[in-house]
Amino acid sequence: MTDWSWDWNPSEEYLTDGVPPGVVAEVERLATELAVLGPESVRVGRPTDREGGLREFDFLGGRGFINFLPVPRHECVYVCNITWYG
Repeated sequence: MTDWSWDWNPSEEYLTDGVPPGVVAEVERLATELAVLGPESVRVGRPTDREGGLREFDFLGGRGFINFLPVPRHECVYVCNITWYG
């Protein structure tokens, strides 16, 4: 277990505008799981050939993806974008 947390960047209102509530709940669940991984979250998702930086992760069977930024010095995973194809 880590002391990492997660947050929205820029804001929850901006990122979730027009996104169905069930999708938002799934994004929050994924962000919680990424925070539990702590420093290992820099290796999750794409790109697969390097660590760190802005990462991308598919969810709900490829019907959407999130972009997130794990920042080890902040001990935080920032959700930066939600793309939902519905």
